[in-house]
Amino acid sequence: MSTSTLREVEAWIADQLPALIEKHQVPGAAYAVLADGEVVDGAAGILSKATGVDATADSVFQIGSITKLWTATLVMQLVDEGKVELDQPVRTYLPEFEIGDKDAAAAITVHQLLNHTAGFEGDIFTDTGVGDDCVEKYLGVLHDVPQLFPPGERFSYNNAGFVVLGRLVEVLREKTYDDCLREHLFGPLGLTHAAASAYEAITFRAAMGHIENDPETGPEPAPIWAMARSNSPAGSMLAMRPRDLLAFARMHLEDGRAADGTQVLAPGTSGRMQSREVDLPYLGVMGTSWGLGFERFDVSEGDVVGHDGSTIGQYAFLRMVPEAGVAVALLTNGGDAMSLYHEILGHVIEQLTDTRLPALPTPPTDPERIDASRYVGTYSADVMDLVVTQDDDRRIWIELIPKGEIAEMGAQRELSEFVPLGADSLIPLEADRGMHMPHAFVGDDGHGHALYLHVGRAIRRAGA
Repeated sequence: MSTSTLREVEAWIADQLPALIEKHQVPGAAYAVLADGEVVDGAAGILSKATGVDATADSVFQIGSITKLWTATLVMQLVDEGKVELDQPVRTYLPEFEIGDKDAAAAITVHQLLNHTAGFEGDIFTDTGVGDDCVEKYLGVLHDVPQLFPPGERFSYNNAGFVVLGRLVEVLREKTYDDCLREHLFGPLGLTHAAASAYEAITFRAAMGHIENDPETGPEPAPIWAMARSNSPAGSMLAMRPRDLLAFARMHLEDGRAADGTQVLAPGTSGRMQSREVDLPYLGVMGTSWGLGFERFDVSEGDVVGHDGSTIGQYAFLRMVPEAGVAVALLTNGGDAMSLYHEILGHVIEQLTDTRLPALPTPPTDPERIDASRYVGTYSADVMDLVVTQDDDRRIWIELIPKGEIAEMGAQRELSEFVPLGADSLIPLEADRGMHMPHAFVGDDGHGHALYLHVGRAIRRAGA
C-alpha cells in the first residue's frame, strides 16, 4: 500500500461523505484512517440540528461501547503488572461482587467478564448518581440479577460485566475510573481531544445525538446528551475525536506501543486481547467471535477486529486490520449510521488491505413458511421482552416491549415480521436503521422449545 493510495482514500471520503450522510439522514459524521503510520481525518454535516454548528475533524462524539476496549486495556495493564490474574474469581479483587446466583458469583472470573461469558444478565442501566462513587454504588444494584447460564458456557454481551471490571480497576488503582482513563491511557497516548465526562466534553466542539420519533421529520436532537455515569466503564460517557480513537487503535496494532514509543501494554498483550476466545451464533451485524474485549470478524481474506458503540442517538465504529496495520474510525450522531458505516469503511478497508468487511445480512427474496413452534414464546430481559408468535398463515412476528430504563428513555413497542434465515435463525423483513438483525434461537428448554433468543445477548425464555 502506498501513501498515494491513502491520499486517494482521503479524497474519496471527502468527496463522498457529504452526499452519503444526506442519503442516510446522518446529521454529522467524522472519520479518521490510519495506514503506514499516517493518519488522515475529516468530517461533514452538523453537530446538532438545534444549533447548526458544523462538524469538524476535531469534534468529539461519544464512542459508546468502544469504551469496553479501553476498560479491557486498563484491566490488562493490571495483568501486565501482576496485580490481576485473569483466571482468578472476580471476588479475589472485589469481595462485594454479588448477583442472584451465589455459586456463580463466587466462580465468575475476570477472564469471563472480559470475553462476555460470565452468564448473568448484562443490560442493567440503573442510574446511581453522578458522584465519583457511582461505579462503586452500581455493584449494589446487581445483587438480584439472574444467572442465564453457567459461567463460561456461551457468549452473551454483558454491559454490567464491564462496569464490574471498571470497579476492579478503581479499587486496584485507588482512583476513579475517569482518572484511570486520564492517567493510564489519555496521558501515555498523548490524547488532546478526549473527554471522560460530559463536563469535559462541553469544552470541545461536541456532537449531540439525534433520534427519530417521526419518520416525516427525520432524526431530531435527543432530549439528553448521555446515559447514566454509573455505566461509564461499559460505554455511557466517553467521547473523543476520531484521530484520538485511532491513537488508541494504533497502540494495539503496534504491540502496545504508543506513537512516541511509550509501552502502554506489555509486548504480546495486545495480540492476546485480539485473539479468538469465544464464537457467536450468526448475528450478521456483530462479529463472528470475541477476544478479550475485542469484537472479531473472521473472514477468509483476513481477520478484522474492533468494536461498535451506540448511545442516545450517537453511533461509533472502529475497525482494525492487524496484518495490514490499518485502522478506521467513523463517529456519527444519528440516522442510518449502519449503512453509512458499511459504505465508508467497506470502501476504505477494501482499498487499503487485502480483506473486506463481511456483507450485511438481508432477508431471502422468497422466504419459506415454516413451523415456528420451537421459537414461539416470550423471552424476557431486564430492559425488554421479546414475544414471538406465528399466525394462521404461518407468518412469524416478534414484538419488542421495552421495560425499565429503556422504556423511561422513550423506547416504543415494535411489532415486526420475521422470516427464516438458515437453521434456527430468523431475520426481519424490514430494516431498522439500516440493519436486518438476525435473531438466533439456541439451546432447548427440555420441551422442544428454544431456551434463548440470541441477539448478541442471550435472552432466556420466560419461565424456563
